[in-house]
Amino acid sequence: MFALLLIVFLGLAILCARPLGIYIADVMEGRPNLALRLGAGLEARLYRLCGVDALAQMTWPQYAIALLLFNVLGAASVYALQRLQFWLPLNPQHFTAVSADSSFNTAVSFITNTNWQGYSGESTMGYLVQMAGLAPQRTEHR
Repeated sequence: MFALLLIVFLGLAILCARPLGIYIADVMEGRPNLALRLGAGLEARLYRLCGVDALAQMTWPQYAIALLLFNVLGAASVYALQRLQFWLPLNPQHFTAVSADSSFNTAVSFITNTNWQGYSGESTMGYLVQMAGLAPQRTEHR
């Protein structure tokens, strides 16, 4: 079974290599491609909604505020996922909500990339909390 899974995975990776390589080369060279043309309208609407000028450079205070806001929102979402996990999907073990102090400690430690954990993830948090909350925070600063 493992050998079949490995063969399927490698086959898919090999099939995707050329189209993804062409796409990345087009993006890096500034050449237009189908994916960029299809997403341009959505991107323009999102920029307009957020009040972003695509041609303007971001100043360092704007960047600092954006970085802080992004991390505060990330911490709040990790905290909320832990506190609400009992009612969320992908919790087949029916774990209860993580305590407020442990949720706060975990959220802040993952945002600051200290990853200080006072629990065992597999026996405390459901799959959704680990997958949508902790994993993205852990990888964002690497």
